[in-house]
Amino acid sequence: MVTKVPPRPSARHRAVRPLRLLVATGLAAASLAAVPQAAQARQAARADDKADSGTTLTVAVSQSVDSLSPFLAQKLVSTSIHRLAYEYLTNYDAKDAHPVPGLATAWTSSPDKLTWTYTIRKDSYWSDGQQATAEDAAWTFTKMMTDPNAATANGSFTANFKKVTAPDPQTLVIELKRPQATMTALDVPIVPKHVWEKVSDFSKFNNDRQFPIVGNGPFVITDFKVDQYIKLKPNKRFWRGAPKFDELVFKYYKDGDAAVAALQKGEVSFVPNLTPAQAAALKTQPDIKVNDAPGRRFYALATNPGARAKDGRTFGNGNKALLDPEVRKALFLAVDRATLVDKVFQGHAVQGEGYIPPRFASYFWKPAGGQLRTYDPARAEQVLDAAGYRKNGDGKRLGKDGRPLEFRILCHATDPNDKAVGKYLQEWWGRLGIGLKVECLDSVSDPWVKGDYDLAFDGWSVNPDPDYVLSIHTCGTLPATPKDTGATDNFICDPRFDALYARQAVEYDAAKRTDLVKQMQSRLYDTGYMNVMAYPNALEAYRTDQIRSITTMPEAGGNLYGQDGYWSWWSAVPAARSADAASGGSSTGAVIGIGAAVVVVAGAGLFWMLRRRSTADDRE
Repeated sequence: MVTKVPPRPSARHRAVRPLRLLVATGLAAASLAAVPQAAQARQAARADDKADSGTTLTVAVSQSVDSLSPFLAQKLVSTSIHRLAYEYLTNYDAKDAHPVPGLATAWTSSPDKLTWTYTIRKDSYWSDGQQATAEDAAWTFTKMMTDPNAATANGSFTANFKKVTAPDPQTLVIELKRPQATMTALDVPIVPKHVWEKVSDFSKFNNDRQFPIVGNGPFVITDFKVDQYIKLKPNKRFWRGAPKFDELVFKYYKDGDAAVAALQKGEVSFVPNLTPAQAAALKTQPDIKVNDAPGRRFYALATNPGARAKDGRTFGNGNKALLDPEVRKALFLAVDRATLVDKVFQGHAVQGEGYIPPRFASYFWKPAGGQLRTYDPARAEQVLDAAGYRKNGDGKRLGKDGRPLEFRILCHATDPNDKAVGKYLQEWWGRLGIGLKVECLDSVSDPWVKGDYDLAFDGWSVNPDPDYVLSIHTCGTLPATPKDTGATDNFICDPRFDALYARQAVEYDAAKRTDLVKQMQSRLYDTGYMNVMAYPNALEAYRTDQIRSITTMPEAGGNLYGQDGYWSWWSAVPAARSADAASGGSSTGAVIGIGAAVVVVAGAGLFWMLRRRSTADDRE
């Protein structure tokens, strides 16, 4: 399922000075003047050739875009695109994910933490040429506060907002009802007011009617075809500097093997979500680099707790036996996580425990003592027997209605892990006398939002701050009525969990907030609605003859696809261009290093760009 996008340890917020781009214009001009005329002509010719041929970075994806509207999108591929096309107030540093400037260059809070003031940068422009201002941010947040249809994707961030104003173009003021710990990590794309104020129905507008789409991020969306591709061009006026590839394309592949074959042929530059077998095979291929890094996702088994709406009405056809906590407990005990890590993920994963992956060490939680549920099929049998679920003469486990217990599980047809794990569950639960039908679909969204499932394979990409991924299990994210679509993951509504969520959301003390987040994970674990089975590694590969260098997040052993920011695609250097630049033949300049200081060579001239790199879910 999704992996939204979404935050940062609060209580560490600090005002960060505006980033400045120092360009020695006079020096550069003087240096160019010193280059012999013939050399300049050769450089210009090469630049023209490069412009004609262009450099394209093509990323293979298997997930369908749910919407190009930042107000509706929840899937990882969609929210990742929005990270590229729109600025957020703040970003996450690529090195360690601490909050750094985005559209805002600095931020301060009042002593009571109820008023936050952001300084909006002067050098951010929409791709249609208009300047991005505080008014755009104020309009975006206010729209989410006043129109429920505009709060579908990211409403949890503004639910506590009291008032948002823009006293001047460079000042944004957010007044809160109560303190809020996520104010330095509001993962909300800021949109251009002059474009979006013309939209009449935010529940239906998918932002795919006119291209290019106006944004102020490092890339501009230029074209989109459903389940075919998304095309983007560099935003030449992006304040941090334009991306180095001439085009970025996300190309859809329903079949993972087809995507890998395309990578081997050089038809795509990058493939994420590899199987262990695919990764092993690609490691032996020339010009291909495999990246195997700790992931930011969890892989879980979600149980339908009884789909319901805020108005109290229930819907869907979930098996009512799963409302019994003893049944959920027995199923929990009959899942061998160690075997799944070893056999399905072939060691490229960590055994699942709490809701937050170990990559986020401060929030990582482990059950201990009597709370820990290890693989124990004999104990699972005892739990079911004691709860009155007996076997008949054929070895079938009977429900309270006298019928055999048989469950359905939603499976993503494009995910080989779902199918493999499904076979193990059929075997393990079959020994308990429980039947399981694995229903693999190209898109699980329709039955999921309708509540027409018993169990489902679930997974979210967690952000540096866990607020969003925890919010999707609160009662407030349920759909308003059975006909609506809420921001809920799988209809969990637990008052004890909600109380803990409300407390962590207003806690600025890092240690206290961390403890509350761990208590929330403990509660999710005990209820048994979410069984986190594994934390998969990020297995991905790219062609080194197309991509010369690229930034992982975190920089030390991190992932490339689905980052908490735009660092990978923004930083990627084309292999051909880099080689050309290294020989002194390109007028575009050679990037010597990617870090706090970047040296750019322009002909014989040398100047410095000082860049502090800052840094970003999805139901999949």
